Amino acid sequence: MKYFVIGLGNKGGEYKDTRHNSGAQIVEYLQLALDFPDWRENKKVKAKESNGKIGKHSVTLILPEQFMNNNGKILPAFIKSKNDASRLLVIYDELDLPIGKMKLSFARSSGGHKGLESVIRSIRTKDFMRLRVGISPESKGVAKKPKGEEAVVKFILGKFKEDELEILKKEKLKIKKVVESIVENGFERAMGEFN
Repeated sequence: MKYFVIGLGNKGGEYKDTRHNSGAQIVEYLQLALDFPDWRENKKVKAKESNGKIGKHSVTLILPEQFMNNNGKILPAFIKSKNDASRLLVIYDELDLPIGKMKLSFARSSGGHKGLESVIRSIRTKDFMRLRVGISPESKGVAKKPKGEEAVVKFILGKFKEDELEILKKEKLKIKKVVESIVENGFERAMGEFN
């Protein structure tokens, strides 16, 4: 069976280490941690891919080279059917979760996330797996997110603080286990184990 893992983010060096690029950062980490081959340019679409195996299953890691609200446009080159979509894992930043927390879900709305809206629009279904990665500071166990559109944009396009990067480093190790569990044991079991 073949799985697809895409990390949402913005193209360009100025966005590389921003909170909004957490999905792309994690997929870059997975390529190294899973010992997948070097990234190669996909000539058909503006994206990089790395193909490897987890257990006996093939996995394609995908990094869009687009702006966030166009990330999904590359997916029809990979996702050819509803069956393919059911084996797509989209990793992205989540303002409603504190740093160090993550949540698996399936077939949910975009929640206003422009990258996710682009994915849903491009593959014409909501029936795919999501891994939401928290990016907000924590206060009493709850995400302390900024108020107002301008403050939110400034925050998500800002970079993580040093102590937050340490938390994210530990989170990446856990996310590697989540991805391996999804591919080897199935999504339901992974949800039960990690949610």
